[in-house]
Amino acid sequence: MSAGVAFTCYVPANVTALLIVIAGYTEAQMLALSEELCHLWDDAQQNYFKEITQNTNNGRHFDPAVEVTDKNKTINEYIKLHLIDIIKRHATNLNLLRQVEDVFRGAIAAEFVLLICGLTAELLGGLENTYIEMPFAIMQVGMDCLTGQGLIDANVKFENALYDCKWENFDVKNMKIVLLMLQNSQKTMTLSAGGITILSFSCFMSIIRLIYSAYTTLRSTLDLM
Repeated sequence: MSAGVAFTCYVPANVTALLIVIAGYTEAQMLALSEELCHLWDDAQQNYFKEITQNTNNGRHFDPAVEVTDKNKTINEYIKLHLIDIIKRHATNLNLLRQVEDVFRGAIAAEFVLLICGLTAELLGGLENTYIEMPFAIMQVGMDCLTGQGLIDANVKFENALYDCKWENFDVKNMKIVLLMLQNSQKTMTLSAGGITILSFSCFMSIIRLIYSAYTTLRSTLDLM
């Protein structure tokens, strides 16, 4: 029983806790970048009008013919700086996630194998004897899959934000930057269990089906013996 608790609960819990922290940070960053993209055009206009107000208060007068050109230049320069900053932060988050997955690829795979074996053994042992371990082990699998699904959803939201950032109002250079960002965003952020399967809600349901299938097969075999 002690060994079962250690393998089914303690080891996976430590790996999961670290993944939740890092993946949660990455997910939050992606959601923040998505919000920034959605409001980028409006923020650029507000920044321009703020500069106009400050210059007017300082006694500076504008030529209407020049003002339109300056407006477009100022707005697009603001957008360019923020797009470059978003690209850098997006790349940083991608690299962080890849490094974490490279380090913990084997650990996640081992965790899932242990959890699947542990859950199957607990079912064979009878729920009346393993009613404490069962919910915890299922929660471990669910939390890993929920973490992976959160990253996928955040990446999809970032991709949608690129479409919704009013890029049609940008100049050609900024449009090209958005196109580059869109191509990069289509490389979906994912966490995998040793490269075998991508952690998501679909993965969670597949694991539950696998555990139940293994349990019914072993139970029927044991009943025949």
